[in-house]
Amino acid sequence: MFSKKITFLFLLTAAFSVSLNCSSQAPEGQDPLLSRIKMPEGFSIADYATGIKGARSMALSPNGILYVGTRNLDKVYALVDTNNDYRSDLTYVIAEGLFMPNGVAYYKGDLYVAEVNRVIKFKNIDATYKDKPKYEIVNNTFPSDRHHGWKFIAFGPDSMLYVPVGAPCNICLMEDERYASIMRMNPDGTGLEVFASGVRNTVGFDWHPSSGELWFTDNGRDRMGDDIPPDELNRAPVKGLHFGYPFLHGKDIKDPEFGDKKHNFVFTLPSRELGPHVAALGMRFYDGNMFPGEYKHQVFIAEHGSWNRSNKIGYRITLVRIKGNQAVSYETFAEGWLDGEKTLGRPVDILLLPDGSMLVSDDYADRIYRITFDNNQ
Repeated sequence: MFSKKITFLFLLTAAFSVSLNCSSQAPEGQDPLLSRIKMPEGFSIADYATGIKGARSMALSPNGILYVGTRNLDKVYALVDTNNDYRSDLTYVIAEGLFMPNGVAYYKGDLYVAEVNRVIKFKNIDATYKDKPKYEIVNNTFPSDRHHGWKFIAFGPDSMLYVPVGAPCNICLMEDERYASIMRMNPDGTGLEVFASGVRNTVGFDWHPSSGELWFTDNGRDRMGDDIPPDELNRAPVKGLHFGYPFLHGKDIKDPEFGDKKHNFVFTLPSRELGPHVAALGMRFYDGNMFPGEYKHQVFIAEHGSWNRSNKIGYRITLVRIKGNQAVSYETFAEGWLDGEKTLGRPVDILLLPDGSMLVSDDYADRIYRITFDNNQ
């Protein structure tokens, strides 16, 4: 009898243990990572593509071909959804052996790719992406520093290509005005000029759908502590503004090394201070028709996540609400890529599809997600 009781208790304990273990796992058939992502009611997330090593910046052609750059790899991809089910079926490597080809931009049939020290162009890309197409050099006069050298690029409403040049350091003051700037040039590489200065490192920008004004994220400096300085969301309505680096961080934090140095700049303060060290990268104004009206012309930001903070922060998609030309609030939209201190994914870039759904690249999980909204939920 005693032996039977021991056996019963053992089986009961084992069953209880299995029950507890199962409760911590995703439901059968559901992706463990996707099931963790929390968003407002009515929103859903699914994979658009998996196994896309180092997926970073994205550009979409009118034919629906998605082009994807990488930073720590040397490749540029073309992703093809052959049956229009909003999931990529085929992946092609357009080019490899490139120098941190993070930035991609589609313009009038051609794919522009930004390496650290140059911008190259693949002509008529939708017709040639399967065949390792040749490229031509558009402009190769950019600095070759790897530190903050990778680039996000995009064409503005003025049909010029905007190309940032990050500071080649954590904190420094360079005589060359190209550093810590956003530059722009004509599609053929001519007319290269500085559009905005005092920008430590932006890896994401977009233009307001109504005003046409440039907004961009900027990553704050390191080694001032866990909680300062903030990352920034900035607005540049005109050429020639200076956004503070390396003298001023956020709205009122003087740099301990450069804050008191003499200069002739009038600083443009950030439209919104973001979290400290969240690594705010890709940003987009939502201009689709799928999401509820409250999201129209609001800013979505991919926060890649901190790398040297005592406790990790970021690893999410945030929302900055805009009224007029003012950024009035900052909130979390999607989270779940961080489990305590364990990294599960790192959002990089945001792109809208024609149906109004949103793509998000992740260079840690090697995935591209698609976020949708269902009015019937």
